[in-house]
Amino acid sequence: MSNNTRKLRLRGIVAATSLALAAQAAFAAGAQPAPRVDLSAIASGTQFDRFIVKYKAGTPEATNPGELNRSLQAAAVGANQMVQASRLQRGERAAPGKSLGASHVRRMSLGADVVATTHKLSAAEAETMMRQIAANPNVEYVQIDRVMTHMLTPNDTRYAEQWGYTDADAGIRANTAWDVANGSGIIVAVLDTGYVAHSDLAANIVAGYDFITNATTAGDGGGRDSDASDPGDFSGGNPSSWHGTHVAGTIAAVTNNAKGVAGTAWGAKVMPVRVLGRGGGSTSDIADAIIWSSGGAVSGVPTLSAANAADVINMSLGGGGSCDATTQAAINSAVSRGTTVVVAAGNSNANASGFTPASCNNVVNVASVTSASARSSFSNFGTLIDVSAPGSGILSTLNAGTAGPGAESYASYNGTSMASPHVAGAVALVQSRRLALGLAMYTPAQVEAQLKSTAYALAGACSGGCGAGIINARALVDAAGGGSTPPPPTGTTTYSNTADYQIRDNVTVDSPITVSGRSGNAPSNASVAVNIVHTYRGDLRVDLVAPDGSLYNISNRAGGSADNLVGTYTINLSTEALNGTWKLRVNDNAAGDVGYINSWSIRF
Repeated sequence: MSNNTRKLRLRGIVAATSLALAAQAAFAAGAQPAPRVDLSAIASGTQFDRFIVKYKAGTPEATNPGELNRSLQAAAVGANQMVQASRLQRGERAAPGKSLGASHVRRMSLGADVVATTHKLSAAEAETMMRQIAANPNVEYVQIDRVMTHMLTPNDTRYAEQWGYTDADAGIRANTAWDVANGSGIIVAVLDTGYVAHSDLAANIVAGYDFITNATTAGDGGGRDSDASDPGDFSGGNPSSWHGTHVAGTIAAVTNNAKGVAGTAWGAKVMPVRVLGRGGGSTSDIADAIIWSSGGAVSGVPTLSAANAADVINMSLGGGGSCDATTQAAINSAVSRGTTVVVAAGNSNANASGFTPASCNNVVNVASVTSASARSSFSNFGTLIDVSAPGSGILSTLNAGTAGPGAESYASYNGTSMASPHVAGAVALVQSRRLALGLAMYTPAQVEAQLKSTAYALAGACSGGCGAGIINARALVDAAGGGSTPPPPTGTTTYSNTADYQIRDNVTVDSPITVSGRSGNAPSNASVAVNIVHTYRGDLRVDLVAPDGSLYNISNRAGGSADNLVGTYTINLSTEALNGTWKLRVNDNAAGDVGYINSWSIRF
């Protein structure tokens, strides 16, 4: 049976004021929940001209282009009036010839719309524009279409060996894992700058796609197309990084070919998906790329078959601000199709909670360590870190061109961008081991849990938190199975999920546990233990969701202003089958306090 088969089977100001007020009055009809205005990407000193707006399903703006444009123009008129009035209050002249306008760029695969303004706006002006858009109650959310960049710190020093695989107290122990698995049958999508030809990588590259819509950012003379080649991302006086090729080499450089470097999962294939160009890449392009590479549908782009979709996505990229709704929805979509998403924590020596996609749920968030088994000085940290991996002085495939492609080369880079592909490669190793054993591949939640449970502690310092520790590829593949099949569990068994799931204002989050190999129904006295960290537990509704979707309430906005919800609850589940995916669902119903699901378990 082929691996693909196995995967398929197992896997004027007055006039302006009048118009603006009339628009707001029309929008104000009927009391409705305020839409979410996501200001997390707003930073002073930065200018903005692209936004993502999501209208509620079934509303006129969501179904009629004319209504959408009318809504945008009304918002632009209102914002322009407020901006000009603010300038007059400060004693400044109104800006001549710069009346603000807004236009629809495209609809995303998530159903949200990319919107552009006629000129760049300051942080305050961008916020005004967003709030004017959100004055329409048909808006579900509005956010900046933020620009993300790759997460590396270039280093001119070339290292003579790849310490990250073999170092006794800081390596991922890939060299011993290769005795068991090499990544065969697994596809890893690298959402990055694309791929520049390299003889030590070419044999492991499969067809990808270029998702950059902006021609200036793309720098290759066109918009979206099937050519994921990297023409160079030189910008602002900085030379081309060939970042995507460096990341790809760490994942799956050709090995045992008497040249160059080895890849973590050298039997796997890399799918280059170009989302970063000159100056970075937009959230809207990256979100579409996440969906497409995992097998989802994106308008205008051929959908991948299940056999050709990525099993793992690596994103060694990011930007400031907490996870936005668009990125989170795209990640959730990929995870729902069984694709594990691995991301770089970021290189700001700061808490990862302030960066995207590092602060998103349903990702494996990776910090960087040095060969001294300590946190790299640049690496982000915090409770949202899942695991760590080598990211300082990482040698991989590159190109010598400073602008366009030149001669192929090798170089060492530093960054969480380099740590993340070590983990993505390890995920490929364990999933290939599952395939080789004829077992179903792990779900993304199971992958995260296994990475954590098999990691080992740093020998050196990690101020701020480095997750469960450094990944251990050999222990990971050993834990994938292959011994005698254990008998189905009998008696009472406890099932746990210790992964952290962020709880943000006015959102719902699920933490899953999959039960298999059992028979019959759950008992009338099932025990559910909950550990939720939150600064105002009265905001929270907490439910147990059975595999058939039935809800069993645990807490309904009880506890007032007290912190955290920690306890064990007895629930009658006698009408529910044991096998299936159980979920702890937390709904935050207010603004101002956030937290996370620390862990939970169900015992029956």
